[in-house]
Amino acid sequence: MREKGKVLLAWSSGKDGAFALHLLRGDGIAVSGLLTTINDAADRVSMHAVRLSLLRQQAEAVGLPLVEVRLPSPCSNRDYETAMGRALSAAREEGVRAVAFGDIFLEDVRRYRETKMATCVDPRLLPPRFAGRAFDAALLEELPETVDPCGERGEFHTFAWSGPGFRRAVPCRPGEIVQHEGFVFADLRPEARGEAA
Repeated sequence: MREKGKVLLAWSSGKDGAFALHLLRGDGIAVSGLLTTINDAADRVSMHAVRLSLLRQQAEAVGLPLVEVRLPSPCSNRDYETAMGRALSAAREEGVRAVAFGDIFLEDVRRYRETKMATCVDPRLLPPRFAGRAFDAALLEELPETVDPCGERGEFHTFAWSGPGFRRAVPCRPGEIVQHEGFVFADLRPEARGEAA
């Protein structure tokens, strides 16, 4: 692996981060950990609302330590920047020199992150019946033409349970469908290894 200082990967638990990890490792970049914001009140991934237990299983499955950035709820932009600032300062002290992100098209978000350093459905953009579905050919075929197939305009978020770079799958199944703060979430539930879905 090339050594140019350690790299953290911003990890929201979805397909974009998992693909970014695969590409980084393929390019010989030593990823030293997964950087994830956690809603402190709910003990879940911020925005995606994935259970902390599943997030930790993901980190174990890809063989990387998890850097948890705890955020209050509600969280102002100032609170976010303060918490991220502390986490990034600590990471710099440990030799981290860069943070990689898996966002594909969000140039405004990229500009914000560059200057300063969201498994759910937005029902305004995608029908709630898509919450909890597997991201597969059938889902892509059913997406309305107005929806980006990668969910890059915030239409939906995913949870990567397996893929390149995973030593093992993270067993989970969709549970209750809930609406919270204008979004529809499929509450993913951990599943014992070998248990039928």
